[in-house]
Amino acid sequence: MGGYYCLFLFLLVCFLLGIHGSHSMNQTCNPTDLEALLAFSNGLDRKGVRVVGWGPDTACCSWTGVSCEFGRVIRLDLSNKSLHGGISSAITLLDGLMTLNLSRNSLHGQLPEGLGRLARLRILDLSMNVLSGMFRGSEGGFPAIEVVNVSFNQFTGPHPAFPCAMNLTVLDISSNAFSADINTTALCATPIRALQLSGNDFSGEVPAGFGLCRMLADLSIDGSGLTGNLPSDLYTISGLRRLSLRENQLSGSLSKDLGNFSQLMHVDLSYNMFSGIIPDVFGGLKRLEFLNLASNSLNGTLPASLSLCPMLRVINLRNNSLSGEIATDFNMLPRLNVLDAGSNMLSGHIPPGLMWCTELRTLNLGRNKLDGEIPESFKNLRSLSRFSLVSNSFTNLSSALRILQHLPKLTSLVLTKNFHGGETMPMDGLSGFKSLQVLVLANCALSGTIQPWLQSLKSLRVLDISWNKLNGKIPPWLGTMNNLFYIDLSNNSFSGELPESFTQMESLISSSYSREHASIKDLPLFIKKNPADKGLQYNHVSSFPPSLILSNNLLVGPVLPGLGHLMDLHVLDLSWNNFSGRIPNELSNMLSLELLNFSQNDLNGSIPSSLTKLNFLSKFDVSYNNLTGDIPTGGQFSTFPNESFVGNAALCLLQDGSCSGKAPFLEPGNEQQGGTDTTLPAMTYITVEVGFVFGLLAVWNILFFCKGLEGCAFSDG
Repeated sequence: MGGYYCLFLFLLVCFLLGIHGSHSMNQTCNPTDLEALLAFSNGLDRKGVRVVGWGPDTACCSWTGVSCEFGRVIRLDLSNKSLHGGISSAITLLDGLMTLNLSRNSLHGQLPEGLGRLARLRILDLSMNVLSGMFRGSEGGFPAIEVVNVSFNQFTGPHPAFPCAMNLTVLDISSNAFSADINTTALCATPIRALQLSGNDFSGEVPAGFGLCRMLADLSIDGSGLTGNLPSDLYTISGLRRLSLRENQLSGSLSKDLGNFSQLMHVDLSYNMFSGIIPDVFGGLKRLEFLNLASNSLNGTLPASLSLCPMLRVINLRNNSLSGEIATDFNMLPRLNVLDAGSNMLSGHIPPGLMWCTELRTLNLGRNKLDGEIPESFKNLRSLSRFSLVSNSFTNLSSALRILQHLPKLTSLVLTKNFHGGETMPMDGLSGFKSLQVLVLANCALSGTIQPWLQSLKSLRVLDISWNKLNGKIPPWLGTMNNLFYIDLSNNSFSGELPESFTQMESLISSSYSREHASIKDLPLFIKKNPADKGLQYNHVSSFPPSLILSNNLLVGPVLPGLGHLMDLHVLDLSWNNFSGRIPNELSNMLSLELLNFSQNDLNGSIPSSLTKLNFLSKFDVSYNNLTGDIPTGGQFSTFPNESFVGNAALCLLQDGSCSGKAPFLEPGNEQQGGTDTTLPAMTYITVEVGFVFGLLAVWNILFFCKGLEGCAFSDG
């Protein structure tokens, strides 16, 4: 009987709601409301899309985005309707309005002055527009307001505070240009629960007074220019669940009072200037899920009490000065997804207890002082996708690969600058890595040859084994790996000719092929000219520049004309080898090419004039060959300096307009082609960073003419 009764009540409610909805849809709205809506519509720019479904009838309660109650408009929701223009002051005549949502449009100009007089307005959402000027009316208006979101606009002046709004619980003013001090007295006069103040131009220190916000659960003031220490009363907000103050200039030490936040679930204090030790007070933070203290000046050891936070999913302590061994009891952190302790001074071995973190997806321990071998227990990390140990002192590469091959979800493996004890490239016993897309074994002093097991990595897209002691011929099967689009074999001792198969690489022939097969997400890749350079960021593997980098080896033979088939190749670097013959005309078909480096070879003949068709070519170097004739003119060739052509005895100077064929085209003060290190530009670094992303995609002009790329490493950002 209870079940039938519940069903009856459900059907009755649906019936009544249907009657109410039908009544609302058919009723004729109040004449004043109708006039206000028409004035609002008429105030929109002609270039914008007018509100679809409005007019000409007077039943405005049935119009798009309009809801009524007893003939009065109570809700106006026109979010994401491609509206342009200003907000008409007539909207303030809708005195029955309870919800106003104009978010995600292109509205501009200032707010109408009387907006705060809407006495029944509870929800105001104007986010993601181009509104500007000061936000008026918040001081004494909006008496019923509960939620305000004006984020992602261009408002200026003091921030709105709504001290008379006794029901305000959510205020989001992030990503504007509000300035001056934060008025905690006014903000905390309401029962505010969520304050989103990030991305503004506030000045000075984090003010005292947030402790008066007794109901506050979420406080975010990221990237707002704040300085100084955190005020002590901040730690008295016992109900705080989320605290984010990243990307400011906050300093001082972290207080032991951090342990007072018993309800805290998310804390992000990254990219500040905090110093001193991390207080060992996490035992009371049983609900903590996210901890980010990256890029500060913190020192000391990892706090042991982190083990007492069973809900932890993310620990990011990257780019500090933490030292000592990793003594965390990972057996008590079964939910851990991300552990990033890269770029510190941690020492000792990798703790075998990490095996208990079966949900771990990202592990970065790069740029520390760790040593030993990868534990056998790592076979249990079945969820691990991204793994970096760059720049440590690990040994036994063969054992490491035999263990890691059992991880079915591993997509990125970066082991740069390890294994310097004279190890050889592992030859057999490897058949896993079915999901691996990025493999970096650069600068590991490896000897031997490219081994056949690599051809079983069918998903591989990025291969960097540069700066080793590898030798032998480049195997033809390497050019048949159809997903591979970034290859760096530079700075080894490979010999023989470049296999013809490299002219048929599917992912370098068609960009659509590369994009179609891309699957790694949220893996920012960086090109760095040197360790101090921030580099250029690529947020996905698929956006990384397709490259073939074979510089500084012992390769011989011709430059293959078939390389012209690689229409999606962005970087071709064959410098510092022994290639001979002519530069093929067919290379002019490589329309995506941005860098072409043939320097320090034995090429002859003229530079094909057809290369002027390469409109994206920003770096070109054929110095120190045996080229003759005129340098092509037009196109990008008008931008290349003389240094790109020096060391060719019979190549005509660009400025002369004619060729004598007598005087060698040599760079002043550098008349030898010898292979001394002093003639080489600085090495370039490729870095791979997992985690928090900064910056935008850029043009590939950071890659200077270098003899090779040193390898991949997780970056400090």
